[in-house]
Amino acid sequence: MRLYNTMSRRVEEVKQPDDALKIYVCGITPYDHSHVGHAMSYIIFDVLRRYLEYRGFKVKHVQNYTDIDDRIIARAAERGVSYDQLAATYIEEYEEEMRELNVLPADIYPRATQEIPQIIEMVQGLIEKGRAYAVESGDVYFDVRSDPGYGKLSGRDVDSMRAGARVEPGEEKHDPADFALWKAAKPGEPSWESPWGPGRPGWHIECSAMSYRYLGATLDMHGGGQDLIFPHHENEIAQAEGFTGVKPFVRHWLHNGWLTLDEQKMSKSIGNIITIREALDRYGSDGIRIFVMTAHYRAPLAYSEEAMEAGKRAAERLQLAASVPGGEGPAADIPGDEYRERFGASMDDDLNTAGALASLFDLARNINRARDEGRAVDEAQATLRELAGVLGLTLRERETAQGADAFIELLVELRNDLRHEKQFALSDKVRDRLLELGITLEDVQG
Repeated sequence: MRLYNTMSRRVEEVKQPDDALKIYVCGITPYDHSHVGHAMSYIIFDVLRRYLEYRGFKVKHVQNYTDIDDRIIARAAERGVSYDQLAATYIEEYEEEMRELNVLPADIYPRATQEIPQIIEMVQGLIEKGRAYAVESGDVYFDVRSDPGYGKLSGRDVDSMRAGARVEPGEEKHDPADFALWKAAKPGEPSWESPWGPGRPGWHIECSAMSYRYLGATLDMHGGGQDLIFPHHENEIAQAEGFTGVKPFVRHWLHNGWLTLDEQKMSKSIGNIITIREALDRYGSDGIRIFVMTAHYRAPLAYSEEAMEAGKRAAERLQLAASVPGGEGPAADIPGDEYRERFGASMDDDLNTAGALASLFDLARNINRARDEGRAVDEAQATLRELAGVLGLTLRERETAQGADAFIELLVELRNDLRHEKQFALSDKVRDRLLELGITLEDVQG
């Protein structure tokens, strides 16, 4: 299997380590409802994990929650609730939505507020190693000048970063490009005791400390959206390698493209969001997953109702092909191993889910054709369910998986009645809808 590595800017082979392959994925900041852009990212990394495990890799998957943040504090104050109540509400909602999206749970979900001792230990270690400094206010900053490799992930030049960096009033940075590891407490905000006085961690140090605690000094893979390459992931590298002295911090960096709406990145801060709950209610889990997988994971994906409806209809076609029983004739000659090989070749090619889906739809067409000929299709349907499962598709109807056969028979009977009554326009609409579901009807004279 070969995957693009953001650090090397090349497609590289994925190798199984002696123990589990260690994957860290940046999680949500739970201050509002999660949206389809979040779903896209976590579906992509879920498909990656499922395929790695299908290929025989052992995987240890950690995904954090940033449960203390300026936005959480501000939103909690607006609503008159505590920051931890607000975060807990949206974490619970997110986890339920991931279950409905059939996203496998991570092995560990660390929360920043539960890792404060480890975060303080890393900040203190960076100070002792000359990579960070505390200032009179109680803030602690990472010294970018202490890291000659800073900028290697994003390809940014430190001098240009300095030129574009802002120093807020009251900040005591040595360099405009330096970033906060620890923030001194402000009146009315949550805080924890530290060697530099009460305060709370900066965003970037949280992930470095949590990944180090649960996965060690070097990760096999680190994932997130392309918007995290700079500054978040760049800063994670500086912190982790500065603290441990071990390089590389990550062997394989993976970043998914943005989901756009009206030609802008879908974002809570912009307000152009479709929540996961809205999308689940309209299109179902399989419909959303197919929508996401029709594009390459590194490419931007444009959200539209038309594209989501297409995903929903595509899911229905696969569901029917997998569930409607075949005939009692001889078994269909559909070579499952050929489809597994085609599917695997696509997935091995930098997680080409669109190619993998194409092999599933081809298999579904052959199942439908063989069933129309009265052949048994049980084995082919098992292959379809197997490969669809690797993509996280349930192939279940949204309400119930029962009665699909009777529903199709009803539509066919309705069409025959319409033809008998010479209502050919309506009859053709029913025929076309059946065709979309993978059911082909041939009209015979007499």
